[in-house]
Amino acid sequence: MPVPNFFLNRIGRILLVALTAAALAFGAQPSQTSKPAQPTLALPEPLMTQAVQMTERSMALDYAGAMELANKVRASDDGVGCVLENIVRVSRYDDLGDTAALVTAGTNLEKCASTGLWEALRKFELGYVQTESGHSVKGAMTTRSAAKLFEESPEQEARAFYAIYAYYIDKSFSWVPFKSDRRSEYLAVLDSASKDSKRFWPLFLTSLVWMHYDKGDFNAGLKLSLRGLGKVPNHPVLLQVKADMLYRLKRYKEAAAIYEKSAADYLVRTGKSIRYWCAVMNLVRIYADMGDKEKSARWQKALEDQEFKKLRHWMPGSLVDDLESRDVLD
Repeated sequence: MPVPNFFLNRIGRILLVALTAAALAFGAQPSQTSKPAQPTLALPEPLMTQAVQMTERSMALDYAGAMELANKVRASDDGVGCVLENIVRVSRYDDLGDTAALVTAGTNLEKCASTGLWEALRKFELGYVQTESGHSVKGAMTTRSAAKLFEESPEQEARAFYAIYAYYIDKSFSWVPFKSDRRSEYLAVLDSASKDSKRFWPLFLTSLVWMHYDKGDFNAGLKLSLRGLGKVPNHPVLLQVKADMLYRLKRYKEAAAIYEKSAADYLVRTGKSIRYWCAVMNLVRIYADMGDKEKSARWQKALEDQEFKKLRHWMPGSLVDDLESRDVLD
């Protein structure tokens, strides 16, 4: 879930959604629309158990098993199950670079017949997919619509989803005189939810990591990534998140070791996929900053591959910009 998508190392996409929405919403007042009837993300048993198990399977990289559980939920509640199925697809994309799964998720999320807070989650996921697919303004509007539905809910998970959006809105407007800034509150909400939620903790945790990254608090980001790895040791996406924090802390050897292994592991699991190339690009700059020109040049040479050029537009924008500034990429 956006993150979607449980694996939000590429949280910069959500950042883009929030910041674009902030520009679109400048000067607007909080929505006063009434709540849908009985809005809740809670589910009756056994659907709740199946949803929790779906997250566990996804984090264990068993996407087929996770999809099977989502299908079982759908047999009892079509709207909820539809949203859960496409959360699995987005998770598969984020880990494996399966762009076909992302496209399918977008198509299906447009059609899910969800209600209440599950409608908000549908829109939240759809906003991520739209932005990831290159439709930033459309994604921003969809995400803003989801936030309005989450905004008034007292439920912890709903408040956490709203906090992801609201944090960057407050950051964008922090320069406005007398504008309230509740970012500390939103960080606290996400921290609690990342500990308590059994279904959505990976999204809440990684969002929290990147908020601290955005603040320049890389030690906090590292501690949070270690918290996640304590639950799912050796998770490939969380390992890349950890390496990103280590790199910013100038712990270059540790970061390089993680990314070397990540590149090798992804090459075996997925071939030259998006996350493989993310590892390669990071190794170029890590070794350059270490002063190891030979290793940096070796990884830079890999970027001449036509397979990279086909996937370049899927790479995180900040990473591409960094390598362009170093004259590594044209």
